[in-house]
Formats: sequence, structure tokens, C-alpha cells
Amino acid sequence: MALRTVPIRRVGNRTNLFMGGDRELVMFSGLLAFALVFSAQEVRATVFGLVLWFASLFLFRLMAKADPRMRHVYLRHRRYRAFYPPRATPFRENTAMQGNPYK
Repeated sequence: MALRTVPIRRVGNRTNLFMGGDRELVMFSGLLAFALVFSAQEVRATVFGLVLWFASLFLFRLMAKADPRMRHVYLRHRRYRAFYPPRATPFRENTAMQGNPYK
């Protein structure tokens, strides 16, 4: 008897992207650019806001192309950074107070 296979459809397993980048990062950078342009109401602020928007959109698309969940990986890295244990090797010289765990 052959094993039963269940197909996993792509539509139910996609990452949440918007305009090719991470949804939250793209929308937040658009909000920042929009707020900058309409709060300052100057030509320099408009140019800077548009450059900020297109540069961030380009970078977020590159990031999503490399790994669509890179933001989550980075946030987990930031959260766990204080808990990384020291990496001991068998070649470490232990003092008499520490004992010798490699007997």
C-alpha cells in the first residue's frame, strides 16, 4: 500500500509581504515619509521624504528577497543576545576551585 500524500499549497504558506517587502516595515516607512512631507511642507522635505521612501522600499525588497522573515530573525536575535552562553572548549584549563569536569 502506498503512502498517502497531502499537498501543501503555496497560498496557505506565504509570507505577509506588501509591495515586495515586509508588510510592517514598508507601511511604517511610508508613514514616516508621508508625515515628513506633509508636516514640513517644503521642497527639501518633499525630496528627502521621497528619497527616504524609495531607498527604504528598495532595501526592504532586497531583505525580503534574501529571507522574507528576516525581521523576525533579527528581533529574535536582539531578544536572545543577553542570554548567549559562553562557549567552553575541552582545552580550557580549569582552576582547582572549578574542578575538572572532563575526567
